[in-house]
Amino acid sequence: MPIAFHPDPADAAVEGADTGEAGTPAPARDEHGASSDQEQHRAAGTPEPSAPARRRDPLTERILARGDASVSSVTYASESDGDQLDLADRQALRRVAGLSTELEDITEVEYRQLRLERVVLAGLYTSGNIEEAEVSLRELAALAETAGSEVLDGVLQRRAHPDPATFLGKGKAAELADIVAATGADTVIADGELGPSQRRALEDIVKVKVVDRTALILDIFAQHAKSREGKAQVELAQLEYLLPRLRGWGESMSRQAGGRVAAGGAGMGSRGPGETKIELDRRRIRDRMAKLRREIKAMTPGRDAQRADRKRHQVPSVAIAGYTNAGKSSLLNRLTSAGVLVENALFATLDPTVRRATTPDGREFTYADTVGFVRHLPTQLVEAFRSTLEEVADADLLLHVVDASHPDPEGQIRAVRTVLGEIDGFDVPEVIVLNKADIAEPETIARLRSQVGDSAVVSARTGMGLEELRELIAERLPRPAVEVDLVVPYSRGDLVSRVHSTGEVLAEEHLMDGTRLHARVDEALAAELHGAA
Repeated sequence: MPIAFHPDPADAAVEGADTGEAGTPAPARDEHGASSDQEQHRAAGTPEPSAPARRRDPLTERILARGDASVSSVTYASESDGDQLDLADRQALRRVAGLSTELEDITEVEYRQLRLERVVLAGLYTSGNIEEAEVSLRELAALAETAGSEVLDGVLQRRAHPDPATFLGKGKAAELADIVAATGADTVIADGELGPSQRRALEDIVKVKVVDRTALILDIFAQHAKSREGKAQVELAQLEYLLPRLRGWGESMSRQAGGRVAAGGAGMGSRGPGETKIELDRRRIRDRMAKLRREIKAMTPGRDAQRADRKRHQVPSVAIAGYTNAGKSSLLNRLTSAGVLVENALFATLDPTVRRATTPDGREFTYADTVGFVRHLPTQLVEAFRSTLEEVADADLLLHVVDASHPDPEGQIRAVRTVLGEIDGFDVPEVIVLNKADIAEPETIARLRSQVGDSAVVSARTGMGLEELRELIAERLPRPAVEVDLVVPYSRGDLVSRVHSTGEVLAEEHLMDGTRLHARVDEALAAELHGAA
């Protein structure tokens, strides 16, 4: 049974009163369109009564309500987050309403930049229940707001399979067109991936621009990518998405003639169709994609060299991964004072950040913040960011950050584990970090802890539970393999320093001949210590 959002019947009565329907005469208007009642209020200097607000049904209110999954206009940054200059720079550019020059006839343009302003959401669900579908649509609304648009309304439909022609079906697509016209929207966002023919057919019905969930996520990534490698990865994903969606135009076709045409004597069969415009565009896109892959491959040795340097010095690595907007950057700032950008938005940070830290017993290790995940993450992005995801695969410990206040935290955990499972040879010990415990329900936290293995309950905003998390990380990090008990001469203070920084000191005593160390170190440092002793 399809579920759509329509005005309340009371609204129709209000509209009928204004137009003179149902036997009620419409108020008289002057030449400027103002009613006599409005003129009386203006003459008396009293405020005009406000028009009745358009009411939505309860389902619409639930989907468009600004809950934990939606994006708030207020970003709560703590002192541990630093000055947040990147956030100030991002928010320095604001949209101005009413300046859109979008073409009314969408068929006049072949390549359209994604400019989302006033949108209507359209989703369908083939399995599960209405609550899960609402969570998905609320997440789509948060994605749309992160891209800079205003969500006006939404439509949910239950179908066994998406319609191969228009995604929603011809009848529901017509109802969607009525909602678009009533709300004044200029864009429809489908909660799924549309085929080229589905998008064109739906555009022909609703008469406005139609984009899908994949294009929306790619647009957010393009806005937030800052590093050279991040921009190259996003552009590669966008081109992979665009390539099968090109369309050609009859007036743009070119024809080339061969044989003796140049000499003025073309023979039979010499005039053949040349390279059409769409073929030329596809070739250019493939050439650009090949160049981007070479550039990304050329950037890989730099990251490999950094990882090799950490491995050579036996520096353990802790990767922070999780669902987007779960609080990974806030947690990293709390643990290391990294000053990474923090914003209550989906995919606020894309570029990985590595920071050095120490365990309570003095061992050094690194934190690596990674890109966030989301349900139905486009495969183009997974492929493009595979080199970045390798940072997670090479870690010694994975901190899987989960938003405990989200309506569906179990779904977030499944989505992240699905993406991580696509990494070849991924086998990293996992610790579930239940973040936002200050606003989460205690019953939800208890339920989640009973379902997962190692876990910690924290609040990156207030600092609650961080000491317990640090102790848990110290317990789960690999310890040096070789235990030594020897005297190091005072002339080799550099070895003592390395034992403190990369090893685990069990006991230390200063003697006449040198420093007596009882510690656990790696094999290379153990050999140097024995040579010096």
